[in-house]
Amino acid sequence: MSNPRNSDTKPPCLPRNGLVKIPTQPNGLGSASITKGTPAMKNRLCQPSSVPAILSPALAHRSDLPIPSLASPLSLAALASVSSPPGASLVGLNASEGSEQPSPERLPGSPSERQLAVDEKILNRLFWYFSACEKCVLAQVCKAWRRVLYQPKFWVGLTPVLHTKELYNILPGGEKEFVSLQGFAVRGFDGFCLVGVSDLDICEFIDNYPLSKKGVKSMSLKRSTITDAGLEVMLEQMQGVVRLELSGCNDFTEAGLWSSLNARITALSVSDCINVADDAIAAISQLLPNLTELNLQAYHVTDTALAYFTAKQGYTTHTLRLNSCWEITNHGVVNMVHSLPNLSVLSLSGCSKVTDDGVELVAENLRKLRSLDLSWCPRITDMALEYIACDLHKLEELVLDRCVRITDTGLSYLSTMSSLRSLYLRWCCQVQDFGLKHLLGMSSLRLLSLAGCPLLTTTGLSGLVQLQDLEELELTNCPGATPELFKYFSQHLPCCMVIE
Repeated sequence: MSNPRNSDTKPPCLPRNGLVKIPTQPNGLGSASITKGTPAMKNRLCQPSSVPAILSPALAHRSDLPIPSLASPLSLAALASVSSPPGASLVGLNASEGSEQPSPERLPGSPSERQLAVDEKILNRLFWYFSACEKCVLAQVCKAWRRVLYQPKFWVGLTPVLHTKELYNILPGGEKEFVSLQGFAVRGFDGFCLVGVSDLDICEFIDNYPLSKKGVKSMSLKRSTITDAGLEVMLEQMQGVVRLELSGCNDFTEAGLWSSLNARITALSVSDCINVADDAIAAISQLLPNLTELNLQAYHVTDTALAYFTAKQGYTTHTLRLNSCWEITNHGVVNMVHSLPNLSVLSLSGCSKVTDDGVELVAENLRKLRSLDLSWCPRITDMALEYIACDLHKLEELVLDRCVRITDTGLSYLSTMSSLRSLYLRWCCQVQDFGLKHLLGMSSLRLLSLAGCPLLTTTGLSGLVQLQDLEELELTNCPGATPELFKYFSQHLPCCMVIE
């Protein structure tokens, strides 16, 4: 969902994981976050936002207008200035769940302007131009705006993030009452991220969220104290969950995975959970025959675990991310490429024992790869890039961040890859201006990151203007990136977003 943005209002920048912070409310729910998008989206959402003005009455009957017109002095910014006080709730639709909101009659402007300001046909088209954070604020302006904005179509692809303290209201007697989640249900959220929750909190969530039993498709638990019993109850009660994430949860065990995992789960992410080792991978491989995506960050997983995957998963699994699996070596790569031959996305980021020979195995056996991440693999050299260029003809994204042994010679191999669209070379400390010259003929490149490359000069970087189809160029912490260079890029690469 794209939002054209061109005014002076600037929303909060999103960190790389896509968190959007909602203005804090007294009941805690207003400080929920919403996740969205990709790393590149972070930079786009940090651009100046647009607040289109409402159509003038003369144009109100026109249904063929592609975007709102700046024909009326009554703007959304003016109307938003009469939003509810800071104590208003963002959750429910009922007045009892927040402070009183102004009615259409109390909005500023002439009667025709007030009528236009609550015209649902116009609002349904206008609100597409705002970010998730802005929509949360605009929903507080009046009931008419909230009614329009609380339609599920405006929240597709967004995930509310709720911390433990935001799940309860403290009553005058000191007792805790679970908050109303009706507002989330009205907007049709089918995925949640719960942070710091316990088994009891999860049970309360299941009992209080109207869509929990069948309507929730994705659940993420972060830094939580969920145990084997809580995990089993959650997956047994929430029959719609097909995507599960467990991050920083150290109280469940491998036995809990054996008793809880259900064949309906198609995507699983496990990271920073100290009890996850080879037996956990055995449970995943045997209990999840329909697995399409597995993201794993586990320091104690060994080569043996990668041999557990079955022929069924070899057919269905297309995404495997092994991040900071320090014990995995080239022997594990052998097991992986034979067990999962249909992978299209593979990450070996931080698998520091994998060498060029392991990359050769990947290149020779996983010809369907479209994305490959070898960041933080210090043993990778130019030879690995030669294997990639020779065999991975469908590769569109290659991440080589912190591969400190890559030189200009390796870039010369990559220059032959006609399908490559995204290339990340962050902190590749041996890349020089001569290596950049090899990239200038890669007309397929749309994203190039050279952040932190210390040997690149202004002269070498200026040659990148030959990549006229480049859409995003990252030069953060690059000594050769001067203010004069950025001005030069703005003139000669007008369609490229240059990240300073």
